[in-house]
Amino acid sequence: MRILLVTFAVFLFSGLSAQDLSLKEAVLEQYGKYSTYKRMSLNWVPGTNKIYHFSDDGKSIQIQNIGDKGSKDWVLLSDVNKAVNGALFHIAQTEVQDEKSLLINTGQGYLIYDIASKTAKKSCDYPVKADNITYHKGKVAYTIANNLYLSDGKDKKINITQHPPGIVAGQAIARSEFGITNGIFWSPSGNKLAFYEKDERNVGDYPLLDISTTPGSLNSVKYPMAGQTSERAKVGIYDLETKKTIYLKVKGDPEQYLTNFAWGPNEALVYVAVVNRDQNHMWLNTYNAETGDFVKTLFEEENERYVEPENPPYFIGAGKNQSFLWLSERDGYMHVYHYNMDGTLKKQLTSGKFVVLEILGLDAKGRTLTVLTTDESGMNTVVRSVSMKGGSVMNISKTPGQHSAHLSEDGKYIIDNYSSLTIPRNIEVLDSKGKKVQLLYQNDNPFEEGQLGTTEFIELKTKNGTLLNARMIKPHDFDSTKQYPVLVYVYGGPHAQMVKNQWLGGASLWMHHFANKGYIVFTLDNRGSANRGFEFESVIHRQLGTIEMRDQLVGVNYLKSLPYVNKEKMAVHGWSFGGFMTTSMMLRQPGTFKVGVAGGPVTDWKYYEIMYGERYMDRPEENKEGYADAALMNHVKNLEGDLLLIHGGIDDVVVPQHSFALIRAFVENEKQVDFFTYPTHPHNVRGKDRVHLMDKVLRYVEDKLED
Repeated sequence: MRILLVTFAVFLFSGLSAQDLSLKEAVLEQYGKYSTYKRMSLNWVPGTNKIYHFSDDGKSIQIQNIGDKGSKDWVLLSDVNKAVNGALFHIAQTEVQDEKSLLINTGQGYLIYDIASKTAKKSCDYPVKADNITYHKGKVAYTIANNLYLSDGKDKKINITQHPPGIVAGQAIARSEFGITNGIFWSPSGNKLAFYEKDERNVGDYPLLDISTTPGSLNSVKYPMAGQTSERAKVGIYDLETKKTIYLKVKGDPEQYLTNFAWGPNEALVYVAVVNRDQNHMWLNTYNAETGDFVKTLFEEENERYVEPENPPYFIGAGKNQSFLWLSERDGYMHVYHYNMDGTLKKQLTSGKFVVLEILGLDAKGRTLTVLTTDESGMNTVVRSVSMKGGSVMNISKTPGQHSAHLSEDGKYIIDNYSSLTIPRNIEVLDSKGKKVQLLYQNDNPFEEGQLGTTEFIELKTKNGTLLNARMIKPHDFDSTKQYPVLVYVYGGPHAQMVKNQWLGGASLWMHHFANKGYIVFTLDNRGSANRGFEFESVIHRQLGTIEMRDQLVGVNYLKSLPYVNKEKMAVHGWSFGGFMTTSMMLRQPGTFKVGVAGGPVTDWKYYEIMYGERYMDRPEENKEGYADAALMNHVKNLEGDLLLIHGGIDDVVVPQHSFALIRAFVENEKQVDFFTYPTHPHNVRGKDRVHLMDKVLRYVEDKLED
């Protein structure tokens, strides 16, 4: 196996005396005291080329023109609170509507604040117990329990649905896969309200224990496990004038997926990307918004592995010049395709070995598209402009790193917000050619000398030549003549990337805390992880864990080749898919690691949800060998070393059955294993209890490596 040498390394504070970075600080203050991003909500004032942001102390909204040396107070929290009689608690409850007004969410309704007169007037109310609150033009839709409601600003509460338990309206469906994040969609004019609806009555119930009652009680959640009955989705449209609801007449398997809903520009049509339950065929369909009738399939996409649309159509132009953009991985990478409204492909606008992450917008004349993409390595992101006519591509952002961007409405300027391993945070205004107009904000390194270890990026290769990116964190006082124990932190699953050219290299601060205790902390993005193209991510199809472990072993073998690594003292830790990977490495590659700590691990994919599980593994009856190989219960006899399983007691993502079933297999096979639960936590342990979690993980690693 050919392993490339380190190609990019930055050493921070090497040789300096350490200042203690406590575990509590590392866990709780990464996005507080040690955050490098203080300019919250920095964006363009709608309709202008002025820039606003919340002040660092949260007491005002500040504004500046392009070219101003700094920002100044624009709206004071104290003035807003006077106008709303104290109903506001923080400036973050406001949303800039335009140069004249703010929208204020009081927690019980919405107010419009006039900036010039410093007065506020009521827009509409909603109940305190409301969820999924969605405001639009003086009206608000929301859910209570499983039903959908509407307030029209006239103190009227309209009950749009009156469903029995088991039928849920107005919430995200498909367990938030396919890019689905909400279930309520206002039409552009606000005259109609579309919503997702799911019938879960035939979906299995999963019991979660509530220990707050005496005796304990069960809270059952609907959980569709792979191969079992799934939810049945619908799309409803409520007309505010007629006060009637119609449902789209979607043909096909009732357990198919209705994804990426969008209103057409003139509200006559709605768009839905319909995906079959096998997730290998997608139809972009249009439906009549008045009747719900099927109108036309604009185009289809198929792939023998899976098709995963995650973005609705992006409409551009007006009148006869209307068209839309579509993001697809059909050529192996996520790229932008330009379509006529009738579904005729005009042109593929972007191409190459990079991934389009986001469409940022068009210039005022509709000639140039601005997008955010990865580079070919996947380590950096780049703001690029694309000619709508010729498809020529130009890099706007020039500095390597991880970028996010906001395009001005006229397309002339970009707010470019970025960091890298050597740049804590820069926010700049660029023109459409990439020329830096001004520096808006620059954050200095928030750490004292010696608080951070040294971070290196490493390129490794698989046997077939696939490039793998890795990150290594060494103690601040690293000595190459010594040998160090290693903790490998792993995730390894789809839709996630651990190693990036951003501040701290994408690492969590606890990794630096642990490195400075005399450890090397190593992470590798194996095939299956995100932002490297469809083949890189989908090669794991039907065999979760197999290719990923093979790639992780490339990293392990690299570590073992280093003279300063103690080969006998290596541990592995990960959560969720990373918990699956940790346990897989301990059981399917025994002896590789002395210690493993697996948090919230998937242990058998037949216990995981349909939407994600069947995409990557197909149904259990269709892939018996793949499910058997990945089922960790079948490998418990192989355990060598110490393994700690940790699980949230009310985990509704990777349900506790995963850990319980694995523990039962360990007992039956007379194998000792350690287990710890956080009884009141779901899939992730958050808040102050996360300090306890990381202390538990790191103490276990230290204690067992030293045994």
